[in-house]
Amino acid sequence: MDGSFFIKGLAIGFSIAAPVGPIGALCIRRTLAHGRAVGLASGMGAATADMLYGAVAAFGLTAVSDALVRQQAWLELVGGVFLLYLGVRTFRAPAAQQTPASPVRGLVGAYGSTLALTLANPVTILAFAAVFAGLGVTAGGDHVSAALLVAGVFLGSSAWWVIVSVGVGASRAWFTGASMRWVNRGAGLVIAAFGAVALLRALR
Repeated sequence: MDGSFFIKGLAIGFSIAAPVGPIGALCIRRTLAHGRAVGLASGMGAATADMLYGAVAAFGLTAVSDALVRQQAWLELVGGVFLLYLGVRTFRAPAAQQTPASPVRGLVGAYGSTLALTLANPVTILAFAAVFAGLGVTAGGDHVSAALLVAGVFLGSSAWWVIVSVGVGASRAWFTGASMRWVNRGAGLVIAAFGAVALLRALR
């Protein structure tokens, strides 16, 4: 067992979560519209998906990764349609969208939607496998080290979403009226654009 696997997992999870994409835009918009709790729940859905895909790569579950990659077109098709739906819905959301923190049902919905969206991109497995190989991070059949690596990935990814939800939530009071309308439109366009790209890849 090597404790450095946990530290490496933290760095990998944080670096994979950090690039801004449709999940980032969705998390930011939900934080501004509904508060930190909903934004954080959205981020935790993505962090859970990162953990699951990281586990597939860390434990060498090639049968699972191969099966998911073979179904990549169908997964991207479903994910693309869902992203387009979310993009249009977000773009058309009314300006006065700020509400108090949602009840449990809203938190579960926020978590589940980003979990599903992130899982709909099996290329994430390849990204983890490439990063692990590039950094020379291999558990070598040691399940404890692999578990530490996966735990680090989850906490590293989670740390990024905590930073996003807390940071964006601190500026939430500044976004009212017309400014929130532009946030909705901008986030909607970004999300829909990623959905269109996913659809093009799936149909190609």
